[in-house]
Amino acid sequence: MRLLPVLLLIAILAASCGGSGQSVSTLGTTRSCLTKDGVRLGGTLDFVATTATGGALKANLATNVVTVVFGQTAADADNIDQAYRRFRSANVGIDDVLRQQGNAVMLWHEHPSDADIARITRCL
Repeated sequence: MRLLPVLLLIAILAASCGGSGQSVSTLGTTRSCLTKDGVRLGGTLDFVATTATGGALKANLATNVVTVVFGQTAADADNIDQAYRRFRSANVGIDDVLRQQGNAVMLWHEHPSDADIARITRCL
């Protein structure tokens, strides 16, 4: 009978310690990873990116550019995603160039290749 309260306590603690299993990406870690991978960083950030709670960076790949914007939480990233959708140009197919992974949102200059997506997301 004593085992049941112990198991219940363990289950409660596990649920309160990030039960979603999703890690939080950070600007510093992502910047370091991309730099080590030879990705050139830098460029002017748009208004949404400059207001992000977790910061942002611009990554310049061989044939594409991506702005990676970080929220402190996934809910912050949801808000960033909504802001990009709200402020998009009428002629932009936003679903083609906007991606979210956890607390990070990626806005691509043009349709990204699978290789480019993988190169960025492995650093998140």
